[in-house]
Amino acid sequence: MEKIRIGTRGSKLALWQAYYVEEKLKLAGLDTEIITIETIGDKILDVSIAKIGSKGVFTEEIEAKLLDGTIDIAVHSAKDMQSELPEPFELIAFTEREKVNDVLVSEKADINLEDKDLIIGTSSTRRVAMLKHLYPHIKTVPVRGNLQTRIGKMKDGACDALMLAYAGMFRMGYGDMIRHELPLDQFTPAVGQGSVAIECSTNLDSDKKQAIREALNHELTEYRLLCERAFLRKLQGGCSIPVFGLATLNSDEITFEGGIVSLDGKEIIRKSVTGNKDKAEELGNNLAVEVLEAGGDKILKEIKTELGK
Repeated sequence: MEKIRIGTRGSKLALWQAYYVEEKLKLAGLDTEIITIETIGDKILDVSIAKIGSKGVFTEEIEAKLLDGTIDIAVHSAKDMQSELPEPFELIAFTEREKVNDVLVSEKADINLEDKDLIIGTSSTRRVAMLKHLYPHIKTVPVRGNLQTRIGKMKDGACDALMLAYAGMFRMGYGDMIRHELPLDQFTPAVGQGSVAIECSTNLDSDKKQAIREALNHELTEYRLLCERAFLRKLQGGCSIPVFGLATLNSDEITFEGGIVSLDGKEIIRKSVTGNKDKAEELGNNLAVEVLEAGGDKILKEIKTELGK
């Protein structure tokens, strides 16, 4: 089989993901090459993702390379993937999921969420809205860039702590900077958080596609993410919409909890559902309908108006 060319962003974390994928492909006896690509999300660091526009911020340039055949697959953080992929792209694998929690990261030993003077850096509208809901006294500041850039900005005094995903901190070897692992029942993560998604063109050779899927896809993670992504798709939630969702799997049963929070944190709708894993997408879709009917449609409309969408 021909060499599998892996497309990735150039940050250290993105490259970690690409090398992780490459290692699994090589273990399956496949030859590989890594090609780095700069995206608009990497170039524009002084504007929030919500203002750039959430669709394809970290994927558009990479998808152009999939389309022209420069690369065979693209490696993404699953949480960065838009809920609906444009034609002719598809996700063919999800790697085994890392711990999904949000964490507070700091050089300071004592970070107390009850501290009235605490300043937290984050570029996520979900995290900002959750903090406003649970800890309205906390001030947040936008901090963008790759993990090392964000940590550098914090060290330079932009904030006391950063709110990030456990997975990235752990994968980059920064676990010793984690001060708090935030509880999932309060800070429910973004859809897909902790997994790596593999994207390709639907035109990719079917034998190559099957070999890649067999080497990389973690079936139990896939069930969870199919449920979560169906929820996100129905809500039409991109990176700039504070939607959260987490599916857990126990034997053949999926329990899924998801919802939406207003930008000011004053309103939150949280629902849960349980069902067979073979109906993962149906469960996610049904829960989205429930959230919308419980007032989520109103919150969503207000968010889109405020963000100018």
